Amino acid sequence: MRVLLTGAHGFIGSYVASALRAAGHTVVACVRTPHSEDEVACDLARDVEVSDWAPRLAGIDAVVNCAGILRETGAQTFAAVHVAAPVALFRACVEAGVARVVQVSALGEPEDGAFIVSKHQADAALATLALDWTVLRPGLVYSASGSYGGTALLRALAVLPGVMFLPQRGEQRLRPVAAEDVGAAVVAALARAPAAREVIELTGPDALRYVDYQRAWRAWFGLPRAFEIAVPRAMVDATVALGEAFTRGPLCRVIWKLLQRERVGAADAGAHLTDTLRLAPRSLAVALAERPCRASDREAARLYALVPALRVAFALLWIVSGLVGLAAPAARIAATLPTWPLSFATTLARTTGVADLALGLLLLFNLRTRVVTALMLAMLLAYTAGIGVFAPQAWLDPFGGLIKNLVLIIALLLLRVLTPRS
Repeated sequence: MRVLLTGAHGFIGSYVASALRAAGHTVVACVRTPHSEDEVACDLARDVEVSDWAPRLAGIDAVVNCAGILRETGAQTFAAVHVAAPVALFRACVEAGVARVVQVSALGEPEDGAFIVSKHQADAALATLALDWTVLRPGLVYSASGSYGGTALLRALAVLPGVMFLPQRGEQRLRPVAAEDVGAAVVAALARAPAAREVIELTGPDALRYVDYQRAWRAWFGLPRAFEIAVPRAMVDATVALGEAFTRGPLCRVIWKLLQRERVGAADAGAHLTDTLRLAPRSLAVALAERPCRASDREAARLYALVPALRVAFALLWIVSGLVGLAAPAARIAATLPTWPLSFATTLARTTGVADLALGLLLLFNLRTRVVTALMLAMLLAYTAGIGVFAPQAWLDPFGGLIKNLVLIIALLLLRVLTPRS
């Protein structure tokens, strides 16, 4: 089959694409920025009309929708990405005669919030159309071979040195399912004739407590048992609020809501999955045993927490530097740059102070981070070169004021490299 796949660059979508190709299907990936011949451009925040999708369905035999977001940003809303765009795609399938559709939704209840509600709205709309459809609702999805979003956050929490923080004492129950098994389920759904035309809960075989899930990952990373700290709900709520304000990642209300409730599915979900798709997902223990941990896995998990810390540190440095530049008295500026005309040195200090403050605030709120870090790097290089050449005595500052810039330049380059492209 020639399969149109949305969300192909996402965590689940990448495993679905791999499984489809391994099964002999041709994948046409719908992505925001195509980079190869088997990718087509789309924007689920704006492609909400049937006419937007009709041209993309030429020569397509089946559609798999894996698109999803954890938080709303600008035009990227749950209503658009989870409902309007997919439903427009499904209706376009009816008009184009593309009968087979698999919708990768999410396991949960309306009480879990807008994320689940929007996913299930698209499921319900698909069920009303004259298509051979299957809706798969996975719970917590993981993979030993990689991570992204919420799974990366949980892995980072599992490798914290010596401690493990447990919201609600880690008693929440869940049935994690491997991303590779989600891909296998999509392949099985496409192969089934006729299509199931039903909602299938996609869960692993074992109901684990959250604490047991995290312990299993810590053991996989080769780390000793950690001191486990129960985190009060009020503290988790405050942390999530900070995550919402200052990050764009999975430290958000959606993940927290999903972790507050049991995510185990129906009692007969496993048996129904096996009967319907002839698929038996692996347990977490088996999946982890099949793919041993590498040093790069531990490094990636540790860096996940260090990158935002580095970003906030640079943001605070730039904000304080900006405030100092704006507030510094003329006498101090003259002492720092004694050979420069005072009016020029003062104007420069005030101007760079404004620039520092603006860039620091943008970085703190994670806005245009790659552009901001590039500007910061340019300013730091110019500052170091300018002061180093025209006020060379600064290199001999007993507190290393200028020489420290060399370390900051390397750290800023590291932050820029580790910041994903948006």
